[in-house]
Amino acid sequence: MDLANSAASPTNATVPSATAVADPNGIVQGERYRVTVLTDGLLRLEYSPDGAFEDRPSSLARHRRQPVPEFRVNKRGPVIELTTQRLRLTYDGGPFTPAGLKVEVFGGLTAFNSVWRYGEPAYGLGGTRRTLDGADGALPLGPGVISRDGVAVLDDSRSLVFEPDGWVQPRDGTRHDLYVFGYGHDYLSALRAFYALSGPVPVLPRWALGNWWSRYYRYSADSYRELMRKFRREAVPFSVAVLDMDWHVTDVDPALGSGWTGYTWNRDLIPDPGGLLSWLHSHGLRVTLNVHPADGIRSHEEAYPAMCATLGRVPDGSPVAFDPTDREFLNAYFEVLHRGLEADGVDFWWIDWQSGTHSDVTGIDPLWLLNQFHYQDNARHQERALILSRYAGPGSHRYPAGFSGDTVISWDSLAFQPFFMASASNIGFGWWSNDIGGHFHGVKDDELATRWVQLGCFSPILRLHSSDNQFTDKAPWAFRPEAREVQKRFLRLRHRLVPYLHTMNHRAARHATPLVLPLYYSWPESKQAYRIEHQFLFGSQLMVAAITSPADPSTGLASVRVWLPAGTWVDLFTGQIYDGERMMDLHRGLDSLPVLAQPGAIIPLDGESVPPNDPVNPVSLDVIVVPGADGAFELIEDCGSGDLSDPDSVATTPIRYLQTGSCADQDIYCGSRIVIGPASGDMECLPAFRSWTVSLAAADIPADALAWARINGRAAAVNSERAGHALRLTVQEVPATARLEIGPGCMAGLTPGLAETRLFSILDRAQIEYDLKSEAYQVATSDLPLHVRLAHLRVLDLPGRLASALDEILLAR
Repeated sequence: MDLANSAASPTNATVPSATAVADPNGIVQGERYRVTVLTDGLLRLEYSPDGAFEDRPSSLARHRRQPVPEFRVNKRGPVIELTTQRLRLTYDGGPFTPAGLKVEVFGGLTAFNSVWRYGEPAYGLGGTRRTLDGADGALPLGPGVISRDGVAVLDDSRSLVFEPDGWVQPRDGTRHDLYVFGYGHDYLSALRAFYALSGPVPVLPRWALGNWWSRYYRYSADSYRELMRKFRREAVPFSVAVLDMDWHVTDVDPALGSGWTGYTWNRDLIPDPGGLLSWLHSHGLRVTLNVHPADGIRSHEEAYPAMCATLGRVPDGSPVAFDPTDREFLNAYFEVLHRGLEADGVDFWWIDWQSGTHSDVTGIDPLWLLNQFHYQDNARHQERALILSRYAGPGSHRYPAGFSGDTVISWDSLAFQPFFMASASNIGFGWWSNDIGGHFHGVKDDELATRWVQLGCFSPILRLHSSDNQFTDKAPWAFRPEAREVQKRFLRLRHRLVPYLHTMNHRAARHATPLVLPLYYSWPESKQAYRIEHQFLFGSQLMVAAITSPADPSTGLASVRVWLPAGTWVDLFTGQIYDGERMMDLHRGLDSLPVLAQPGAIIPLDGESVPPNDPVNPVSLDVIVVPGADGAFELIEDCGSGDLSDPDSVATTPIRYLQTGSCADQDIYCGSRIVIGPASGDMECLPAFRSWTVSLAAADIPADALAWARINGRAAAVNSERAGHALRLTVQEVPATARLEIGPGCMAGLTPGLAETRLFSILDRAQIEYDLKSEAYQVATSDLPLHVRLAHLRVLDLPGRLASALDEILLAR
């Protein structure tokens, strides 16, 4: 069978060539130049010495046929001036030069009027980078599509292009091909224009949003099963089992290779691979294997004779070189090397380091080829495809998820990761998987490991990982009791967050809005939004401030500087309420980090305290609501398949919070209320009946208020209980097709909680003199005006971090 030309060939693709050609009504063309108006803020600028232009889809640009916006063109001799609603292009018609080509964005964003000239750097606010291998702190980022100056540029001159049959061809870069994004501070519109041009991010499988266990370690089948059993005994769920390196034979004759590349099961460790993978599947886990393809196929591999036969070679012991630019080889790579392993139960592939950035064909990056065709091949076998691989340049968002590489275990590495994963959204790459806990080197630090797990809980992908050092185990029980319990709690929380995460998963695909965004997307005119690099938006409802430095020894608390935008902010862990429009330091013990939401926020969680490994659509849901303002949320669920263009392929459940409501005499159905459902769409995805709990965070509810519930207008039993700072209202056995209303029986407000209790807790744990503690407590809790108390505390010479922690409580609401 000729795999290279067969319709079933793994390298045949349905690349949308029809939409790659721009609408001619948006083109202004000369003998050697072509300007294409793609949107009112996105231009394609081409200059070709030979007068030929590229209309094939590229690795960056697949959909150049966009609705043409209004624009006008004025010509003054050879000079053209093209104006849209957002920008003005001035171009002299010749080879691109700084003097002859400039783009001005309207709006007066900078003192220089936001003018970009050809040749000037226009990386803007940055995007992401290929890898963090060996990183021990911050590294520079590649280009993105947004800029504080208003203009960002992507150079597509050297990217590969797709032929009609799905194969690729390189470009030599002699023809200039630029995409200029001139959206000013309308960052989300710039990002959406990029997705419209390059293609949307796909919906990830729901199970990819749970916890991943990954460790470079020589597990046997028995030890791996026991590890997963222990996680269940410890009530820690995992949805993905990663088998690193040693799943295959690694101890080989040096004459045959290094052992990094391998496709033959190590049957000394895993005598029955299909049995192990079947067992993992039966326990709710999906499986990925790590592959390093660079060394090709050596003679010791079980698949060597079949590869030689498929490629028409004599199996004389010489290696079959890894050459992804050879279409015949690449088809055999999938059909011979991977099909048998997939038959054993491999769900997707982790594509690890492979031959750097160069291949045997100039201009073709082997990483890009592997990402494109591995993802495409995986889509043949399951409704929602997935790979794990490194970033290969703009357009890589179409092949999630990203493996960011092997970082050093250090506070500096942790401190860089919030900024790194948020900035990646500037190039549309929203599904990074970092090595949570770091990969190698460093020192054992229980606090560092725990803070990293907390960040992982609020990351696109949570994948615990470590090197083959026998001491770098990331299982929670490898740490001291306090750290162990906190890590377990956040790993459980990650699985509880899946209903929220999967809704944001659909939002990313439908509405071109990544899960994690820098603050400046919502507050582009605030200087502070650009300064705080460890704080980010997590979906539509949450703002997270990662703690990336160790605790102060005098207080036992770690601090993080945050910027609170205007409005009211509630910490969902502590119930503390803050008035915004200010910078401040927040202080937290090891068991918490600031996760903030505004009044009206709605966050749906799995109702089980310990969800299962496979994070299916839950039978019970716990909806966190922050009272104080109206809010709305649409919970999106599915059966793991379906086209996003078809609304009937998903199930949607509207959730609304109404802050105000009448409280007439003898009206028991009064005050604030939460309205849930009815669900619509693909109802086969949902349980027929559900238990709903509404948790009103930091709620000020009188003790004599009588909670109520109605299902389709008829009274229903409701259980009301206090849990920490939240009031929890639960209704059992609600049909999915029903409308549920729940109310606390009054107008819900926000309560600041007991400041005295929090002040005492901070001082109680402080490592200072007892008499000084007492004096500070008396001053802080006195009836004196706030400014007097603060001034008095200043002269007590308290340790700086302790004084700051007390300030946080006194200056909160």
